[in-house]
Amino acid sequence: MQFSVELTKQTLTVFLGGVLAKRYTNPSADIIAVLAGLNEVDTVFTDFANAIESTIRAGRSREISSPLSPPVTADPPSVAVRQKAIGVAIALTSGAYQTSLVSYFTHRDLFPSLMKYVQESDSPTQASYSFLLLGLLANYNKFEFRNPYRLRLEDFVNEATIQKILRGLAYTCSHARDEYLVGQDDVPEGWNLTSTLTYIGLGALALKKTAAPISNLDDAKEVFAALPGSETAILVATYDFVNANKLFCFNFITLPGELRDQESPFSAFLSFTSYLLHHAYRSPRATLYGILNLVILRILVEDQVLCKSVCSEENKISVRLCRQRPPFLPLIAGERPVAAFMLDIVVDAINHNLRRRLDIDLYMSCIHVIQRLLVYSIHTQTRLPYHWSLLWQTLHSLLRFLTTYASDLITQNSSINLLITPLINTITLAVSSGDAFLPNSASYDDLVYKLVESGDFLTRFKSAYKAQLQTYGGNSATTPIDALINVSTHYHNLLEAEKGKGRMGKNMSPREVNKIIRQGYETLAIPLVEGLDNLEIFREGEERGMLKKVTRMAVEDARRLL
Repeated sequence: MQFSVELTKQTLTVFLGGVLAKRYTNPSADIIAVLAGLNEVDTVFTDFANAIESTIRAGRSREISSPLSPPVTADPPSVAVRQKAIGVAIALTSGAYQTSLVSYFTHRDLFPSLMKYVQESDSPTQASYSFLLLGLLANYNKFEFRNPYRLRLEDFVNEATIQKILRGLAYTCSHARDEYLVGQDDVPEGWNLTSTLTYIGLGALALKKTAAPISNLDDAKEVFAALPGSETAILVATYDFVNANKLFCFNFITLPGELRDQESPFSAFLSFTSYLLHHAYRSPRATLYGILNLVILRILVEDQVLCKSVCSEENKISVRLCRQRPPFLPLIAGERPVAAFMLDIVVDAINHNLRRRLDIDLYMSCIHVIQRLLVYSIHTQTRLPYHWSLLWQTLHSLLRFLTTYASDLITQNSSINLLITPLINTITLAVSSGDAFLPNSASYDDLVYKLVESGDFLTRFKSAYKAQLQTYGGNSATTPIDALINVSTHYHNLLEAEKGKGRMGKNMSPREVNKIIRQGYETLAIPLVEGLDNLEIFREGEERGMLKKVTRMAVEDARRLL
């Protein structure tokens, strides 16, 4: 009996999805018994992997006598047939991820076939499916053995194929972002959608028609709680490529939109990240994907060449940022350097996910991105055009939150020091080196003003986290928290002295305080704190637990996607 290739692949996808979704006492042995039998497993799955590889590569499968791959007619090469084969491979990989069956796809290397398929694809969705499969395979037991797909990612230099992969990623991120707009249209009230997006340089987004936003608040919450969609699993492959391949990273940041008014891949990625992190608190799933995207940003800015590109005035983009709940990010017209959008995204994430059960990993990831951008700006004296006041306000708000709920946070999180130490170091670094990266003296005045406002909280913070702050590893005689308290105390004494002279009223205006701040620079001595710019680079092994959780989640999403 003859079967068409397309019908066979479609049937296999449904069959594998049903069989592998069931719960088994001994998954590996039981699934093997159902699909092939212990005695025939090597023959059956070796032939199966060969058939999948040849179909993806050429659009046809040679005739074999495997129960999983019945004889097929020699259909002409077809993109649809090849995509069905990728679907079958995703079904097996996602369904049998905790078994040894996936190893047949590591022995039979699918990478060349997948890249050939991407190169010959003519739509972004086709590229994204193969990219998703590549991500699943590259993460299979990668901490237990040297995964061959990871080696392939490191050595891949076909720029045209990389760019097609990025187009597919852009399409997926745009679609995932638009799902948040169904829950709530976040265009400022009184503005027309098309005119607004055109005004801020995102006219291409106005051409997309999404479903009508939900007006009922409870229904909108349900929509947000279920997001992001299953297609978000592609972020795992994005992380692996970013972590392994510098050429991919360079194209990721610099590749423009395919059309003149179309989002670039990185713009789409940042936009989706903005919405994802804005709602990260709604589910552990959203939080994990949000952390993964922050890790991707961290890896990018840790590279000096790439960081130069994201901070450059020559590499400006437009990004639609989430504005679905106050406090809102400023609505800035036109294009800006990439780094400005990165800072906006982490600022928004910090402001909208404050909970007593604080997710330390999420906030650590936000601070790491800020640290890297500040250190680069200081070393290169890059004066990034940005609303710095918002960043200082956000960091001091986080400090006050950590001070107010110190007892709860210390009890719940034994690793709280991993957050408070980089937070204090970041603020201290900004105060001690602000003249190297801030655009003008008024920006530095504002930083000091907010430090003076937080004077009481700094002392309480030091008292509450005394044990945790002792982990600071610098060689200076003064710790970062002491340096901040010294600056705050210096200005506190100046303000009290002015009040004592009767020159100013009991309650000073912000203008009067700013005047004293500028005068106080003459007598201000900021203690030298060494090591604030010595930041550790991202090491995959140290994030093994988080990455394994994300991979398991992506595997489940891939299974649902089919």
